[in-house]
Amino acid sequence: MDFRDTPEDAAFRQEVRGFLRAELPADLRAADDAVLGVGVGEDEREVDWLRKLAKRGWVAPAWPKEYGGAGMSTMQQFIFNEEIARARAPRPNFLAIGLAGPTIIVHGTDEQKKEHLSGILSGEHFWCQGFSEPESGSDLASLKTRAVQDGDDFIINGQKIWTSGAHRSSRMMLLARTDFDVPKHKGISYFLLDMKSPGVSVRPLMNMAGTHSFNEVFFDNVRVPKKDLLGELNKGWYVATTTLDFERSGIINAVSLQQLIQELLDFADRDGIRPATPVRHEIAERWIETEVAIALSYRVVSMQVKGLIPNQEASITKLFGSELAQRIARTAVHLAGPRAVLSEGSKHAPMGGRPESWYRIAVGATLAGGTSEIQRGVIAQRGLGLPRG
Repeated sequence: MDFRDTPEDAAFRQEVRGFLRAELPADLRAADDAVLGVGVGEDEREVDWLRKLAKRGWVAPAWPKEYGGAGMSTMQQFIFNEEIARARAPRPNFLAIGLAGPTIIVHGTDEQKKEHLSGILSGEHFWCQGFSEPESGSDLASLKTRAVQDGDDFIINGQKIWTSGAHRSSRMMLLARTDFDVPKHKGISYFLLDMKSPGVSVRPLMNMAGTHSFNEVFFDNVRVPKKDLLGELNKGWYVATTTLDFERSGIINAVSLQQLIQELLDFADRDGIRPATPVRHEIAERWIETEVAIALSYRVVSMQVKGLIPNQEASITKLFGSELAQRIARTAVHLAGPRAVLSEGSKHAPMGGRPESWYRIAVGATLAGGTSEIQRGVIAQRGLGLPRG
């Protein structure tokens, strides 16, 4: 693994940095606690930033140019994402650009590409992901939402949960069971659901930090036309695998974690705090661990550049990063001391209440995007060749 950029990659990195210095507003750089990172249209600034990216042709780095994307190489995508993270720039419409769009490009018909891709690029349409259910999270293939064919439509009944951005989305990537007499992986289909369809209802879920990002979504005899079936009937599991493959890069998360450590250092310096020796050692360990997280991300991209598929390597990166996020949150509390329990709004809250917020948000880090148990299973079976337990 070579950490040095080629001359071409170094020039591209400088181009991205120059663009960010010139075009990224200061208030967006500072908005690292906002919903801007999720990119579900909560703030009009997201759309303004998306328009700037569009003018530069960088809205969708991974998409082929023929579909309006930037057509970047694997390494260019990695460099772009790393610099975006280091500049604390938002990722507007991330679920649509990073997940829905690439999956439609791979599996969609010409009509589906024409109908959906332009709205994603423009920021007109935001998307959510209807995968998890109350009893089908880690074991996603056990999902129970039903889709029964009725003439030229499918009728959907069931429920999804932990659906990020559903309250702002116009479309959903929906998995539903269409064959009930075959093994669970083989009877699932993938739909591009219009969230305005009659029978769709969205109920907000507040997370532990008191913010609204998640939702429950209910389907009561919702009609979905056949044209919105993505890929083949009953082959939705394999389409969904394509979607999930786009969630495992890791560099944005790794850089963001290192920035949290830097914030702790700045806080201690600004407030004249001299941490006890154990806490100083903790902070040093966390910084070293963020360097490890970045190195793991470089390992993944190095494999991709060589045409290899980072399977267990991607799971290692995700597992290490999500558990590191929780360790960083604990270190922030140790540094802030008893005042760490004070939340935003209290004049005595350290760092504006961020340690308290981080601590609560970090609880979900080892659940979202595949639990730690799932990641360890992948590492054990595919990386170490161990049998299923």
